[in-house]
Amino acid sequence: MDVADEVVIAEAVASLFLPHLRPPLLALCFSGTSMNPKDFRSLAHQMVDWMADYVEQAGDHPVIPDTQPGDIRAQLPSSAPQEAEPFAQIFADFQRTVIPGMTHWNHPGWFAYFPANHSPPSILAEMLTATLGAQCMSWQTSPAATELEQVVLDWLRQMLGLSESWVGSIQDTASSATLVALLSAREQATQHQYGMKGAAADNADRLVVYASTEAHSSIDKGVKLAGYGLNQLRSIPTDENFAMDPNALEAAIEEDLAAGLQPACVIACVGTTSSTGLDPLEAIGALCKKHNIWLHIDAAYAGSAAILPEHQYILDGVEYADSFVFNPHKWLFTNFDCSAYYVRDVDTLLRTFRSDPEYLKTVYDPQVVNFRDWGIPLGRRFRALKLWFVLRSYGVKGLQEHIRNHITWAQELGEWVEASLNFELLAPVPLGLVCLRFHPPSVQDEEALNALNEALLAKVNQDPRFHLTHTKLRGRYTLRVSIGQLYTTRQHVVELWNLLQTTADQL
Repeated sequence: MDVADEVVIAEAVASLFLPHLRPPLLALCFSGTSMNPKDFRSLAHQMVDWMADYVEQAGDHPVIPDTQPGDIRAQLPSSAPQEAEPFAQIFADFQRTVIPGMTHWNHPGWFAYFPANHSPPSILAEMLTATLGAQCMSWQTSPAATELEQVVLDWLRQMLGLSESWVGSIQDTASSATLVALLSAREQATQHQYGMKGAAADNADRLVVYASTEAHSSIDKGVKLAGYGLNQLRSIPTDENFAMDPNALEAAIEEDLAAGLQPACVIACVGTTSSTGLDPLEAIGALCKKHNIWLHIDAAYAGSAAILPEHQYILDGVEYADSFVFNPHKWLFTNFDCSAYYVRDVDTLLRTFRSDPEYLKTVYDPQVVNFRDWGIPLGRRFRALKLWFVLRSYGVKGLQEHIRNHITWAQELGEWVEASLNFELLAPVPLGLVCLRFHPPSVQDEEALNALNEALLAKVNQDPRFHLTHTKLRGRYTLRVSIGQLYTTRQHVVELWNLLQTTADQL
């Protein structure tokens, strides 16, 4: 897609409603502002030009801004303007004040965290979403939004190789989806134990949740918010590959049962945040089936890799699960936020979240899906539109090519690390994350190695072309190189590896 295509679409966005509005209504739309309909159309074109330039020149910015806490705030007025200001001035201030203070997540040198990707078709879809301004909480409030969401979630299901027993909805983030799963698991546990909804409210402290020591921090938060309490979260040890040990899980379940507690939910991770550890779903699932425990799979980052036939193995055992989440906004080039959440027991989901106040009832309710009942918030954005644009613009093969390249480059970097005398891998490289550290043979003390690698990270991150983050694996300070940004090429990976080596030599 070139700039000319984007301008054509922007013109369509700008004219989507304006030609159909009567002059008095047009005037009302712009009253109280310094922008008239003609200006709106012109400014829309100019902003798309700026957006196209930004995408094309993303690598020209420093990845991390050279700013200190309070710098941006100091440039802003302490109160809102009393009178309307010219849009040209607002946009100039955006470029002068906001852009220099932004971290550029879509920079080709972004190797930090996991990606929060965008792509040109997704950006344009977000423009359309903003133009429509729809609140898509139910079928009647936006029939197209509901039915498009059903279709694209089923497309994704097929791409991942999931069976037809799975039904999807879009949540904002995997954190929210995990909370939805925890609340559903609590509903199921109380239903089975007491035979009616909510009967066990006074016995919530008997319900237990299990996750590995490598599980994401959102699970701790979700366990608190769902009312279990952190004292009811069991952190299960991991094996040498940072995957949950199913024998340790079984021992923890048996111990809790013997103590009169009720195991309610196991959260298995496919692609842990620190190391992309892959929990053994089949062994964990068999335990959950044996003890009638809700199994939720958190594949927030790694799930996208399952659209590759050669990587669908990461979901072996998913048939045991009750819920599953992954984020198209991480590795499927769809603007944040867009999290795909799948369940097999829709009835339990609806029992947990459905609310039917009179003012929301419609004659269509018996025939349709109302996604307001599939999660925590009542209001919902039209997130399916950008996902639809991305899937159609790239096609399955185009998306596969990007993800396959990222995995190939990560594994290549892993090979360079293993071949080096001064660096070592600290975790396997099944997908797009490489965990490494600088380890010259002359340094064997772990505290000294941690300090050395902390200094290396700080030095590397002074280079405006790249940004890395760290974690700790078994107490060892670890540099994470996450390869998954849309605009990253193999050459960027080569340049980063060269920088790591030369900086390490200086240290």
